[in-house]
Amino acid sequence: MKLLRHADVLVCMDDARREIADGAIAWQDGVIVAVGTSQELAHFAEDANEVIDAKGCVVTPGLVNTHHHLYQTLTRALPGAINVSLFGWLKRLYPIWARYTPEDVFAATQLGLAELALSGCTMSSDHHYLYPPGVTLDDSIHAAQEVGLRFHATRGSMSVGESKGGLPPDSVVEEEAAIFADTIRVIDRFHDPRDGAMLRVAVAPCSPFSVSTDLMRDAALLARDKGVMLHTHLAEDADDVAFSLERFGCRPGQYAEDLGWTGPDVWHAHCVQLDAAEIDLFARTKTGVAHCPCSNCRLGSGIAPLRAMLDAGVPVGLGVDGSASNDSGHLLAEARQAMLLQRVTHGADSFDPREALHLATRGGAQVLGRSDVGSLEVGKRADLVIWDMADVASTGAWDKVAGLVLAPPTQARDVFVEGRAVVRGGDLVQVRRAEVLRAANRSLERLKTFA
Repeated sequence: MKLLRHADVLVCMDDARREIADGAIAWQDGVIVAVGTSQELAHFAEDANEVIDAKGCVVTPGLVNTHHHLYQTLTRALPGAINVSLFGWLKRLYPIWARYTPEDVFAATQLGLAELALSGCTMSSDHHYLYPPGVTLDDSIHAAQEVGLRFHATRGSMSVGESKGGLPPDSVVEEEAAIFADTIRVIDRFHDPRDGAMLRVAVAPCSPFSVSTDLMRDAALLARDKGVMLHTHLAEDADDVAFSLERFGCRPGQYAEDLGWTGPDVWHAHCVQLDAAEIDLFARTKTGVAHCPCSNCRLGSGIAPLRAMLDAGVPVGLGVDGSASNDSGHLLAEARQAMLLQRVTHGADSFDPREALHLATRGGAQVLGRSDVGSLEVGKRADLVIWDMADVASTGAWDKVAGLVLAPPTQARDVFVEGRAVVRGGDLVQVRRAEVLRAANRSLERLKTFA
């Protein structure tokens, strides 16, 4: 058993939104067994094999990243892709991504997950949709297993290349029969539906502009037959909506509904350009949204109607999106940006820092279909983060919970997943930082020869 005590504030994110001063939490075998004040939990110290002092710190549930493309971590700040919108950005990057090897995917995934872990993320999805020769979803899964975060791997795909009116070059698309065969393979091999699962798999055609209507419809049927979730990009920017209107004769929300892509087992990335009818559709069907504010700003996609979505009851979590379109992976920065964009649109009192923190924790867990994480409650899994609020970036914050979003620490002090340390004292535990960087730089030097 482990006991954490003397947290300045323990932020539970439970239904009562409790914030416990001089907070403590005990866990055993990956499960939380007690939450309360340090005095209330003092007797647990007798049986604990480790007692962790969190004085001067805020403790929160682990942050949840609902949308990422981890393979892109090796193509940040790429010349020619810096000052362009979504479609131009993709066209610049596709030829480089087409050169990836399994080693590159492994290195990029570990680099991106290391960045997430060090900044307090305990669970991440990964939308991997590009498979050069030899690359499989196994490469990113094995990388994640070494880092130690909970991982929702999504078997993405692209089947409509330029010759068929799609956006990606023909060299990076797959035959649809091969897509379905491999999707079934990875679900059967890796998906774990149980509470406390460290690894789940979802079905994730890349976007309406890179796969066929048949693939979208059949993917939904396959996912429901297998009991897994569905994920794709939707209504990311004005070009995306225009493509849908021209190609399918309807808006993206209608297209999604017609093909079975709404419901609590579905989450869509971005949704920047949803209109009122689409927001109502998502609210009625409990279709989730991965809100990626920094990426949306970076690509000039617009300001997502987050306030309207939340007020309507749409499930929303935060995503950092691909590292090539952000260009970083820090979920507290996403929470801050989400809050600021809504304030600049709707006024200074329209979005509270605590609401942004909820999106980054429990909101994200809900979007990914996880009722076993996202809050610090007895019976939930022990995914938690210790934030040192006495460091340079956060010192001076009077309200330390609001300070996590308004003056976020640059990194977490300690991160636990399933009760196991992933970060201690600001450094990685289960993988070596130097080895992650060495592998990433080796791949980076090779990829630069194709730029």
